[in-house]
Amino acid sequence: MLSRRAALLLAAGGLVQLSLPGAVAAPPRPAPPDAPAPVRPALDALLAARARALRAGDATALAATCTPGAAAAQTELLARIAGVPLAELGYRITSFTEPPPGADRLVAAAELGYRLTGTDDFPALCQRRLEFDRTADGRWLLDTEQPTGSVALWDLGAVHATDGRSCLVLGLADQATLGELAALGDRAAPAVAEVWGNGRGGRLLLELPATEEQFARLMDVPADTYKGIAAVTLAVSGAPLHTPADRILVNPDAYRELSQIGRRVVVTHEATHVATRADTKAWTPLWLSEGVADWTAYRDSGRTAHQIAPELTADVRTGRIPTALPEDTAFAAGATGIAQAYEMAWLACDLIVRRYGGQERLVALYRAVGAAGAGQLERAFRTELGVGVAEFTKQWTGEVAKQLG
Repeated sequence: MLSRRAALLLAAGGLVQLSLPGAVAAPPRPAPPDAPAPVRPALDALLAARARALRAGDATALAATCTPGAAAAQTELLARIAGVPLAELGYRITSFTEPPPGADRLVAAAELGYRLTGTDDFPALCQRRLEFDRTADGRWLLDTEQPTGSVALWDLGAVHATDGRSCLVLGLADQATLGELAALGDRAAPAVAEVWGNGRGGRLLLELPATEEQFARLMDVPADTYKGIAAVTLAVSGAPLHTPADRILVNPDAYRELSQIGRRVVVTHEATHVATRADTKAWTPLWLSEGVADWTAYRDSGRTAHQIAPELTADVRTGRIPTALPEDTAFAAGATGIAQAYEMAWLACDLIVRRYGGQERLVALYRAVGAAGAGQLERAFRTELGVGVAEFTKQWTGEVAKQLG
């Protein structure tokens, strides 16, 4: 469908042409009498019908869009997706060539977009490879659908859903495990809101695959990319560019190794990233964004500095006292000293809270850094804390030695 602007431009062009003296519109060129009808409109209609059937869980309607050989796969797909609360689902063909006359099979690339009820502001997008077969009466039906990049959770197995008061948990685990994760989400959401407010709206979304390999497939990264990382936050691929994270993806292998308090800290840490997403910008240093997440997660935990920062404590006791706040690269998965980087970041934010006016000052600094723009970290520090970054770093170095020595 033409946009209103495009229609007006076309109309204006038509008026200009008609105003030219002697202008005569060329008659439309007739199509060859034996030219086949284009296939693309039929495929678009077929995929629209398929999307409606998936949203409605209508097995009969879904089967009508597929070849008989694909029937078993469609039954399994409906079982896998039945637990997913879909607000929207649809296909959009992204790459397609009209088949030659007489062709009985064709391949197209498409985008599968879906949005979850009550949690998603933007759709998640998955790339698909679709294969169609032509029937004896000339209709085209879907034969196979394969993901070609990041997958949807239901591509990996039957999805179960657990609703909490403040969160939604989708996963491939048993209900007891999902219920435990939902309880942590319900605890995390109000704890984070006490510090950062609840401006985001909607419920917290957590996804739990069955294995670390599936965790990686959901992000379309090598299996060892986030090895040992218990959870990450993601922005859905259909969100505008640079939209910060809005969902928590849990790595089941690393998560299982955590103590109960470790699990609580991880979920609250990631929930903080979701809550601060509007204030987190590309220029926000990772020591600050990871530090506020850890500080919020450990707030009121009763843990001492030695317990929160055991790796950094060991370094300090052997005389290795850091002299600079950690660079962004120190937080990369698998980076040497990543544990110390997180502990340094927590201690920096804890110093701001204790010395500069409580959690309200930490929140104000974080938002000021995001609002200031690239290269304005010094200005934000001086405005909110009354000191520059270099002076703060010197104070922080002394605090590391004092707290952990």
